[in-house]
Amino acid sequence: MNTRIDGRAADELRNVIVQKNYLKHAEGSCLISFGETKVVCSASVEEGVPPFLKGKGQGWVTAEYGMRPRSCSQRISREKGGGSGRTQEIQRLVGRSLRAVVDMKKLGERTVKIDCDVIQGDGGTRTASITGGYIALALALKKIQKAGLIVEWPLTEQVAAISVGMVKAKAALDLNYVEDSSADVDMNIVMVGSGKFVEVQGTAEHAPFSTKEMNAMLKLAEKGIQELFVIQNKALK
Repeated sequence: MNTRIDGRAADELRNVIVQKNYLKHAEGSCLISFGETKVVCSASVEEGVPPFLKGKGQGWVTAEYGMRPRSCSQRISREKGGGSGRTQEIQRLVGRSLRAVVDMKKLGERTVKIDCDVIQGDGGTRTASITGGYIALALALKKIQKAGLIVEWPLTEQVAAISVGMVKAKAALDLNYVEDSSADVDMNIVMVGSGKFVEVQGTAEHAPFSTKEMNAMLKLAEKGIQELFVIQNKALK
């Protein structure tokens, strides 16, 4: 099997490292690293829900995402006023992905806010945010359950995400920045533990792709996400 720019096989994840309880004050947190991509994910639990949910006896999970000023080779200005279109798209994706595995009735009328701060970017920041965001969320829920704030466990299953793409006409898993910026096709896949999809985002950057190529990328994504589930479980033990 041909190796890539960083020596990996086409179906190989970057080295994934999770440091849980990374932040002192958050109910749940971790630093998750996919190779040189590093994201701090934290979960904050607040009593109360948005106005559209008041009195319905259910909770809410939402997310915010941001790239820190020196997360990339050149300084990025701090975003104001809700962030760029890309930032808003990613934080909506993270929120949707995490809500897909939470029983809101069991959460009660409280909100969990997931913050995903990219401190170093090298491709795959949104998928790292979802994968690490799940860990932060689970840690926070364990904490409030132990404190007696919730009785029944609200998480229904795991959720994780990974990037795949067509690089030099071959399907590749977990693209770094150099691969992502030159890929013929770039896809981000979000899956839950039962094997179902939450989201499939795919774009041809140069030439359209075939069903055969799409299926090859989906197969790689499923393999990678199953490996991420194992990593999440180890972190949460």
